[in-house]
Amino acid sequence: MSAALERGFLDRVINREGLVEPDRLSNVFRATKSELAEASGLSRDAVSKTRRLQAPATQARLREVAEIVNRILPWCGSVPQAFAWYRSQPIPAFGDQTAEDLVRAGRSEHVKSYLAGIAVGGYA
Repeated sequence: MSAALERGFLDRVINREGLVEPDRLSNVFRATKSELAEASGLSRDAVSKTRRLQAPATQARLREVAEIVNRILPWCGSVPQAFAWYRSQPIPAFGDQTAEDLVRAGRSEHVKSYLAGIAVGGYA
């Protein structure tokens, strides 16, 4: 998958104001908003109510999920497959926790660092 296609994913889910749109994100993930909220460690209201959606903490968490999925997209082949990996693939380096588990625990930077290491030839 080319870098342009990867960038296309982020362009599809982030609006012109730089906000992640949960409707768009859940559509490309082929998930409900409730599933998106759960996978992000957010409440259903956080991805449904306009005021909560625009909160910096909500946007930061949604952006973390989008960025992680974007990083693994070339390895997974499609957005839904990348989202499935994010939710279900145990990562041995983190005691078999999934990327979802780590993001929900506020450890998205650890996931990003791990994926960056693999991208340059590191071991899983």
